[in-house]
Amino acid sequence: MSPVRNQISNGVIIDGRIMAKEILAHAKARAETLARRPSVVAYVASNETPATRSYLKIKERSAAEAGCDFEVARSLEFPPDASAVIVQLPLPNGVDTKEICNSILIEKDADVLSTAAREKFERGDTDALLPPVVGAVKEILKFGNVEVKGKQAVVIGAGFLVGAPMATWLRQQGAEVKVLTIESSQEDLVAALAKADIIVSGAGSPHLIKPEMIQQGLALIDAGTSESSGKIVGDADPSCAAKCSLFTPVPGGVGPIAVAMLFENAVILAERKN
Repeated sequence: MSPVRNQISNGVIIDGRIMAKEILAHAKARAETLARRPSVVAYVASNETPATRSYLKIKERSAAEAGCDFEVARSLEFPPDASAVIVQLPLPNGVDTKEICNSILIEKDADVLSTAAREKFERGDTDALLPPVVGAVKEILKFGNVEVKGKQAVVIGAGFLVGAPMATWLRQQGAEVKVLTIESSQEDLVAALAKADIIVSGAGSPHLIKPEMIQQGLALIDAGTSESSGKIVGDADPSCAAKCSLFTPVPGGVGPIAVAMLFENAVILAERKN
């Protein structure tokens, strides 16, 4: 089954759920060859929310599909035999997120949240894991046969989970990268998007990107989520899809693939441990 939700003229809309299942199945096949089943521990703050519980259920289900055991920890005393440790973000106000993330040993950091793991990725070390969102975008662009080198790329947002690592990776691949943030003017946004061959957006601003702002045939990766009229929506107006060679919808685009890449990373760490 192809991970394409719909055909749009000469482009495609990615069905992230199908692509995620393929990634998880591949990870499971490798996990089953190991002497010890990979185990993933998720740290959760004590005052978890309904959203947190929903995310944990998704990750628990994905772990099973990847051939991994999954358990929740509410203290920083992680089982020493765990293959990977993840932190369910965001943490509550008053909790030092950086301190929590830096408590994860680099050889167990499947989410690439610790300073040590992130610096390894930023240096471009050959054995560095990709942050899950970066891994997801890499798979999407690979599927769409999108060449990154030499392209004009725009990253909207400079957050730790999406914007910052995406800008780093795109530069590593040889793209000319423009980063836009909340401080950027509307004029800067319009000018940058008009020239972009690749857009990766993680702003969390409903339908920030309109079809009249983009050129024909670009790759538009929407990694932003927010709520509008009681629905989860992305940064890109869905009508942008008609102008794109490659488009990821929200929901059902980048999100499921990023979760799958998290467990792909967990299996990689288990393989290295074995």
